[in-house]
Amino acid sequence: MNVKRITKSLLSTLLCVSALSVQAEEALNRIEERGILRVAVPNDYPPFGSVDRNMTMQGLDIDIANLIADKMGVNIELVPVTGPNRIPYLVSGMADLTISSLGKTPEREEAIDFSIAYAPFFDAVYGNASIEVEEVEDLNGKDIAVTRGSMQDQELSKMAPNANTQRFEDNNGTISAFLSGQVPLFATGTSVAGTIQEKNPEADMELKVILANAPCYIGIQKGQPELLARVNQIIREAKSDGTIDDISQRWLGASAGELPE
Repeated sequence: MNVKRITKSLLSTLLCVSALSVQAEEALNRIEERGILRVAVPNDYPPFGSVDRNMTMQGLDIDIANLIADKMGVNIELVPVTGPNRIPYLVSGMADLTISSLGKTPEREEAIDFSIAYAPFFDAVYGNASIEVEEVEDLNGKDIAVTRGSMQDQELSKMAPNANTQRFEDNNGTISAFLSGQVPLFATGTSVAGTIQEKNPEADMELKVILANAPCYIGIQKGQPELLARVNQIIREAKSDGTIDDISQRWLGASAGELPE
């Protein structure tokens, strides 16, 4: 009786593994047979994804999506998503990949798989080109605007305690202080800096010092090892030949640096 149960259990396990293998093979095969890679991307989150004046989607995530489709030899279909629905679109099968400045967390790993990192996500100090700042120590004595209680406020307090930090009650106050010339430097996240540059292209603004980096990963449905392996291969090659650094430099103003596997 026990032998029968064990045999039945083994057969059931083998069938499940076989089914997952077929599903994984079909995921990559479907994309190749369809000739289209469907990628969920942001359209309201510069510099990772936004719409230009010609209603064309642009941004770091868009460039990465196009790179992967090109390397796979298929066309691309960009599927606009917001923060809350970028994972549901993937899980429901409305997209093959999610490339949407997605950070990796234990909770998300229960629902989807992640590629190796493809981009950094900076908290950084930005400011006028005339201000000489090359490392954190150069911030000492400098006037820097920051939003009170934000992650950037905490990072500045820890990393540059001797800076002349000027705290504002919200992001609008911090941004206004910089754009009006009240403060020559300010600390913020990548997405906020991207929005400022998009809306104020004439602003004298460049990345000075990176305070923290939380990398971005591509989301993939669970049970698709072949597709995951292909995406990782493309990212590794793009890191090796400098493409990832070029894309990061274009949109974030800094190279991608060392990205975790």
